[in-house]
Amino acid sequence: QVQLVESGGGLVQAGGSLRLSCAASGRTFSSYAMGWFRQAPGKEREFVAAISWSGASTYYADSVKGRFTISRDNAENTVYLQMNSLKPEDTAVYYCAADLYSSWPPTVKYEYDYWGQGTQVTVSS
Repeated sequence: QVQLVESGGGLVQAGGSLRLSCAASGRTFSSYAMGWFRQAPGKEREFVAAISWSGASTYYADSVKGRFTISRDNAENTVYLQMNSLKPEDTAVYYCAADLYSSWPPTVKYEYDYWGQGTQVTVSS
């Protein structure tokens, strides 16, 4: 079992930055690929970014490429999402998730085994 807790969400103006954190506990964190997803009101949960278990590989949705950076610290059991140049369309609840078995890159939500509770990000125009 893996428990995931996100933090770092909030309200920011367009063009601003936020850094989300996801703290993991339970089974060996470094065994999992990690991902970030987001869900806006009335929309499906969508893939944002993923990072391999070692941190050597990353993958991004086209909508955030060049603006967001995913990273992880296996010693601290934490994955991060640095979000720069935020836009109003980035407004959503952001979730981190852990994937143990899927092929790379894991971009589909059904590939993930564990989820956090989410953190709200609101970008004002």
